[in-house]
Order: sequence, then C-alpha cells, then structure tokens
Amino acid sequence: MAVVPYKNDVAGKKLQVARMFDTISGNYDFLNHFLSFGIDIHWRKKAVKMLAQDHPKLILDVATGTGDFALEALSLKPTKIIGVDISEGMLEVGRKKMIEKGVSEIIEMRTGDSENLPFQENMFDAIIVAFG
Repeated sequence: MAVVPYKNDVAGKKLQVARMFDTISGNYDFLNHFLSFGIDIHWRKKAVKMLAQDHPKLILDVATGTGDFALEALSLKPTKIIGVDISEGMLEVGRKKMIEKGVSEIIEMRTGDSENLPFQENMFDAIIVAFG
C-alpha cells in the first residue's frame, strides 16, 4: 500500500504531494528552519562548499521548493540557476524571494517533475537536490 499525504483523496501520490506543498508553501521556510533546528541551513552551505571546486556556471536545483538551495548556490557565481518543483505554491513563494533579492534574472523558477525533467543530457555543470 502506498503512503500518501491524504488517505481519503483519490488523486495520485504525486498530485497529493504537490497539493500538500502548495498548502504549506507560505509557512514552509519557517517550518523547515524550525523543525530542523537550523541544520538545513548548514547542510546547504556544506553542499555548496563541496561544489566550489567545480566552478559550475549552469546549475539545476531539483525540487527547489522556495529556492533556498538556489540562493545559497549564488555564492558559486553561476551565470544561471534553474530551479524546478512540482508545487506551484512553493515556486510562487520562491519567485517572490528572487524578485525581493534582485536575483530573478539569475535564478529561474520553473514547474517541473523530477521524474521527467525537460532538459537535454549533460546540459548542466551541476545538479543539486536538498529534500527532493
């Protein structure tokens, strides 16, 4: 039996997960930092530090959510970061963050399915995933 967010919903698991994240998108960043005791911030910094030696210019952030990992990856000075996520609610929060921080030209937030990415092979210099 599949584990799904909403047991009484007839929608498939992927759609249920997208809906769940749409529902919590406005509070996600706070919840993520609070429930992980801030460790999520450390994990992202550590992962980005490991990528620094590769000097990636084009980065894909899979399951980008609100874009925190993409924002951290800006320290690598890429020319472009594309974040994909199945939750439009999470992406909307992320897009607002990118505009507020003045980085929406560098970080692009797109709706996308991590199981069926619409990109050519070997297109990216680095692919990152935090909680996908």
